[in-house]
Amino acid sequence: MKWYKKLHWQIIIGMILGVLWGLISSITGLNDFTTDYIRPFGTIFIDLLKLIAVPLVLASLVVGVSSLNDMTKLSRMGGKTVAIYMVTTIFAITIGLTVVNIMQPGGTLPAETQASLIESYSESVEGRDDDAQELLDRSPLQFFVDIVPENFFEAAADNTNMLQVVFIAILLGIGIIKIPVQKGRPLINVFEALNDVIIKIVDLIMKTAPYGVFALMAAVIVDLTGDDLGQALLLLRALGWYCLAVVIGLLLHVFIVYSSLFKIFSKMKLRDFFKAIQPAILLGFSTSSSLATLPVTMERVEKNLGVKEEVSSFVLPVGATINMDGTSLYQAIAAVFIAQVLGMDLSIAQQLTIVLTATLASIGAAGVPGAGIIMLVIVLQAIQVPVEGIALILGVDRILDMVRTAVNVTGDAAVSVAVAHTEGKLGDLHFDEDEMQE
Repeated sequence: MKWYKKLHWQIIIGMILGVLWGLISSITGLNDFTTDYIRPFGTIFIDLLKLIAVPLVLASLVVGVSSLNDMTKLSRMGGKTVAIYMVTTIFAITIGLTVVNIMQPGGTLPAETQASLIESYSESVEGRDDDAQELLDRSPLQFFVDIVPENFFEAAADNTNMLQVVFIAILLGIGIIKIPVQKGRPLINVFEALNDVIIKIVDLIMKTAPYGVFALMAAVIVDLTGDDLGQALLLLRALGWYCLAVVIGLLLHVFIVYSSLFKIFSKMKLRDFFKAIQPAILLGFSTSSSLATLPVTMERVEKNLGVKEEVSSFVLPVGATINMDGTSLYQAIAAVFIAQVLGMDLSIAQQLTIVLTATLASIGAAGVPGAGIIMLVIVLQAIQVPVEGIALILGVDRILDMVRTAVNVTGDAAVSVAVAHTEGKLGDLHFDEDEMQE
């Protein structure tokens, strides 16, 4: 098969063409055309992925849980999943703090640029403080309360309630285990058939991925630049050192933590891992949504990495809602960067507070719209750094959101491999013939 017919290359081409069109659109004054006639195709693509996320998680997890036939296996797998997610998150925050303290990106931003950014984005910061305070005022156990829905249909109607869908699916799977096999088999057959149908739908949706990614990238560039391309480039250049610090931290986390994870829990090579899930990573980058990417992540993890469905259907939905390695690392760097810009030296105790707060916030703020920024507000409040400093980074947050989401998706897949290996549910790697020839 020719290289340009492979899905991941088509997605990459779509991303590049989308960026080019966005720049051309800003230069030639075609932003309204891009917004009205190109952006909708990206929105439709994301909506299609979100459409099948809930039924996919419900069907695959019910089948997976009911196939365990042992409650101890389920509790053991759940404990491993949460533990590994917490450990990788702590490592991510630690790496972020190390990088930002070494690079000192806050010392490179001119004072006039600081004032310009704060003035430009001050309105965007309004309301974030109240949202963060609402989260802080909640009971420490509110996270567990929120997992249990009072209405199945209400939970299934909102993709941000994915943990509630996971809870329902696990409960349904346990119920099937508890009844005689001959009675439960027809219901399992229904969910197995539904799962197979959804996987086929995923394949169909992925055929439109290059076009959807093109539209998404074009819209992102238009949003960033507006009608003043020169001003956008000036701000991006001024914040380039900060962006570089975030990207370096994310790369270090991927190549140090995830490669170590594979060495400890499996013999899988990092190169093979990336080759297997690269469409999911690219979609995570272009959509900035782990939940929207979830159907593709599950398909690639099961089909190419060899993770059994009973593991992937549990680990990945949980990861898409509570595992935010990329976001947590970004928060650590952003918090210290803002403090540096404002001339504040953070003590060791304050930086340890960032580790604790960002780790807990990555769980407690799951499913909240704009969770990344709201979580950052919580971190800044904990170390007594003015929340208004967020205005300094809002201009480049959209780009960094794409990068950190790609890392979040990578982390979910990596942990699923680790858990599957410990449970004896990891099969052989599988690539299509055209992928093996690369």
